[in-house]
Amino acid sequence: MTATPTAGLTGVRQMSYAEALVLGLRRALESDERVRLMGQYFVGLTEHRKLVASLHEDFPGRIWFPPIAEIGYVGAGIGAAISGLRPIVDIATASFIFQAFSQVVNEAANIRYMTGGQTAVPVIFHVNHGIRGGGAAQHSHSPQAMMWNTPGLKVMLPSSPRDVHGLLRTALETEDPVFWADHVKLFDVVGPVAEEGWEPIPFGVADVKRSGSDVTIVATSFMVQRSLGAAEQLATEGISVEVIDPRTLVPFDLETILTSVHRTGRLVVVDECHRACGVGAEIAALVAEHAFDALRGPVRRVATLDVPIPFSPALEAFVEPTEAKICAAVRAATG
Repeated sequence: MTATPTAGLTGVRQMSYAEALVLGLRRALESDERVRLMGQYFVGLTEHRKLVASLHEDFPGRIWFPPIAEIGYVGAGIGAAISGLRPIVDIATASFIFQAFSQVVNEAANIRYMTGGQTAVPVIFHVNHGIRGGGAAQHSHSPQAMMWNTPGLKVMLPSSPRDVHGLLRTALETEDPVFWADHVKLFDVVGPVAEEGWEPIPFGVADVKRSGSDVTIVATSFMVQRSLGAAEQLATEGISVEVIDPRTLVPFDLETILTSVHRTGRLVVVDECHRACGVGAEIAALVAEHAFDALRGPVRRVATLDVPIPFSPALEAFVEPTEAKICAAVRAATG
């Protein structure tokens, strides 16, 4: 699968999402002595783990391997951030963040506010989210809607190699805690990344991954890639689809989405959170609130069904957002 190329980049090289992620981690360690990595599963249990192993060799003493005790090492990461370091804490499978939920949402997210801005908490919490193929109910969560519901956290959801590389630089420069979610199926996505310097991508700036005139799709994380695939298929049917990737949920670029909806008059929201109270639900509500008069029909949502994720591949496909379901939603919106 190939991410949509981005015009205007110079000195670029095609690389996988995993390569771009680890390049970002390397540049973080090279550029700031305060950066520490906690954990070793940034790219999951994939062939790309050798990329992370090279960091262990080149930066001894700055990569820590905590025991499998999330509430403990997440708390240690928060303390390290308060003390002046800039830790990137890898929680591995997103479902495991529930073990440290109090530390993330009731401590890290609140400290700066409760100290009147006197205490910064520049910690990054990294997870691998999503339906991975046989992960079942306890290894397939996408908890980003819960994080969006937690004031005090920045939330980033990259969908391409360039985005994960650039957003990481911005995350390292914020004084607030950042929740960073990568989908486990993104690591092999290939796209252009600038090798000359480290191009920052600001938070709160959505990216129009594909221009179109008939319907707007707003998608996040791996669902951006599936939406681009659906848009290609729909183009053969004469349906012009615009695909927008918010890239961050906090801060959230509503203006770009509203501009598109005012032009197309139709909106399909695609997200892998569960349908009830998910990211897609909030985006749909925001557009209905601010652009109701521009809509020619109801907002369509494509999301994971409200059931625990099954182990069976066939049942997984039944409950998750697929290209076929995205195409069906767009046809319903434009029909």
